[in-house]
Parts: sequence; structure tokens; C-alpha cells
Amino acid sequence: MRRFLRHPVRLVPFGFLVTIAIGTGLLMLPWATSEHRYTPLVTALFTATSAVSVTGMAVTDTPNYWNGFGLVMITVLTQVGGLGILTGAALVSLAVTRQLGLRNRLLVQAETAEYGSADLRRLLMRIAGTVLGCELVMTAVVTARLRLAYDYPPGRALWSGTFHSIQAFNNGGFTLYTDGLVGFARDPWVALPLAFGGIVGGLGFPALFEAFRRRRRPARWAVATKLTIWGSVVLVAVGFVGLLAAEWDNPFTIGTYDTPGKLLATFTQVALSRTGGFDVIGVAALREESYPLLVALMFIGGGSASTAGGIKVSTFFLLGFVIWAELRGEPDVTVGRRRIAVASQRQALTVALLSVALVTVGTLGLTVLTTDVRANETLFEVTSAFSTAGLTVGLTQHLPASGQLVLTVLMYIGRIGPLTLGSAIALNTRHRLYRYPKEQPVVG
Repeated sequence: MRRFLRHPVRLVPFGFLVTIAIGTGLLMLPWATSEHRYTPLVTALFTATSAVSVTGMAVTDTPNYWNGFGLVMITVLTQVGGLGILTGAALVSLAVTRQLGLRNRLLVQAETAEYGSADLRRLLMRIAGTVLGCELVMTAVVTARLRLAYDYPPGRALWSGTFHSIQAFNNGGFTLYTDGLVGFARDPWVALPLAFGGIVGGLGFPALFEAFRRRRRPARWAVATKLTIWGSVVLVAVGFVGLLAAEWDNPFTIGTYDTPGKLLATFTQVALSRTGGFDVIGVAALREESYPLLVALMFIGGGSASTAGGIKVSTFFLLGFVIWAELRGEPDVTVGRRRIAVASQRQALTVALLSVALVTVGTLGLTVLTTDVRANETLFEVTSAFSTAGLTVGLTQHLPASGQLVLTVLMYIGRIGPLTLGSAIALNTRHRLYRYPKEQPVVG
């Protein structure tokens, strides 16, 4: 117990477990469903985990299965999960800073604009203010559009705008429509606010705050901020071009849209595919060549210390620089005019390999439980669960309880794993007073 109290960051995973348990209990109650019946344990557990981990995967028809109380609970769990993730990430950052020596601590603060432990309250208030401010702006735009263009009653328009804005910024994926957001795929006043909300929420507060603070001098951004922001731009651009080319003439997705509609729907889907989880163009109807692209986007995910999942953009591109330096025979890995620490390279490799292993094991496990399902569909669902993206090809609802439990575990690990691993590495770093003789084994 003393070890936990000494490092409160380690309590974060238990906090999420408690929240999931409470959410599961409330969603099991008969007044949470439309038919006022008790919800099976696995269904309630899956839904609560999906909401708290801001994944958005569902084993039920969300708008028809849950009533107002159930949908409010899902919304609250998503908001608590999103704020909890950001708060936990802030604690990790502060814990890392405190573990550094004075000289390195000053360098970190100057380079990344990190706060000291005395500024914890101000940091958390700033995070909460950013989240709620963005959600209010999205809610106002979407609500006005639903009221004026779709003739929604005021209460319904406000509820739908609030629900989807919270889901978008927290990179959830639950919707109030059975077909997702397909009905709004060509409406820029609905699609774009949700898309940009998902992008901003997926950047992470360190990159977001520093980019805003140094918005006129992007050349002085920290390496992590550069990798996150410019890496996100590259991923969205590549994903947009790839998905647009693959689905251009697909009559079941965007093939019947006009050119502006195709561009808007594709951009929105790509922006929300990385972690948002909203179905904009009909994921189940995508062509085979589109699945690997979305799997890659989901696996990479968003920015560090954000509501997004995946291995994180900075991890992916940092490994790219490591490979490039190795191919060129460079003694150091450099990004811009900064040399990347060996410890950061090892951490990135560890996160990537462990994530690949978890997705592989999850895919094999789900394949054993569902022998009549195509491999690409199984891989898609597992990657979506682990990366907390929330997209689905329709397989999740038809899985047996054991398969749904596999995805439940993956959602929790995918959300808590990177946070726990990051804090464990930061808090358990040791410096040996000796080094063994070096040997260079043959590789390849």
C-alpha cells in the first residue's frame, strides 16, 4: 500500500476499474433499457468498458436498446473516462518530471512546457476548461444545424448535439442513430465540427497547449509536439487519399455522392477512424483494400496524453526515424536539431511490439471462438477494440459472450496499458553503477 501511496499514478488503473464496475451495475438496472428489463452482465460490462475507455463499440442497437437514463449513463461514463484519461496522463507527466534531476527537469520544462507539481491544480483546470469549451462550441453548432435544417424539436436537437459532441471530443463512438452518422456524411455543419473535435481531442494536451502557446513559432515546438501534430496531418492526408481512391466508385459507400460529398464524407471518416469510432460511410460495406488502411490508422491512433488510443502518433513516427537512422548508419537518431535519447527509442519499440503481440493474441483468440468469420474482419474488430477506436464491421454484436469478453479485456488494456506502462517505466528507471562488456550479435 505504501508503494501505491508513494506513486498515486499507479492508482489510475484501479480508478478506471471502479468506474467500470459502477457503470456496469447501473446499466444492468431495468430502468436503463427501453423495455425495462435487466441487462445481462456481459452486455452491461461491455458497454460500460466501452464508454469508460472511450471506445464506442456496442453489442446492442444503442438508440433502441437503451432509454434516456441508459444513454445519459453512457454519456457520463464517456465524459468521466475522457477526463480521467487526461487527468491520469497529467499525473504521469508530473511523476516523470519529479523523477528527473534538477538540470534535466529544467530542460524538460523549457522544451515541452510541462508544469511542476505546484501547478497541478492549474493544469487540471486548464484541461477541464479546454474539454468543456470545445464540447460547448461543437454542441452549439450541431444543435443549431439540427434545429434549423432538420426541424428537430429544441430538446431533441440539444440532446443529440450534446451527446455526439461529447462522444466526438472524447473519441468515443456511440451514436443516437442505428446507421451511425451516415445520414450526416454530406452535411458539413454536422460532420466537420465532430471531425475537428475528434482531431483536437486526439492530439493530447501537451501538444495542444504548446502548439497554441508557440503558434507563431512552430519551429520551436518540442519534438513530441512536432511528431504528434505533423504526424497527424500526414496520417489524415494519406488516409484521405487512400480511402477516397479505394471507395470512389463503390455504390455502397460514397460511389453515389457528388464530388464535394465524396470529399467531405471521406475526410470525416478518416479523421474519426483513427480513434473516434463514428461510422460515416458504412464501414461494413467497404471494399477489401480499405480495411488494411483503416486497421493501420486505428493501430497508430492519436497523440500521447490524449483521449485517443493506439500506439500513438509520436511512437510510430519516432520508430520511423529510428529505422531511417539505422539504414543510413547514423550513430544517433535525430529529429530536426534534437538527438533522441536511447531510452525513448527503447520505450517506443517496447510499446509497439507489445501492442502487436496483444493484437495478434487477441486475433488468434477471437478466431478460435468464431471459426466461420473471415480473418480480416476479426483483425479489424480486435484492432478497433485495442486501439479504442470503436469502428466495427458488424461482427461484435454477433459474437458469443466469450468473444465479447475478449474485446472487453482488450479495450481496458488498450486504454490503461500505455498509461500504466509509461508510468511504470518512468517511476522504475534505475541507473546501474556498472556496465557489462559489450557484444554485437549478428542480426538478420
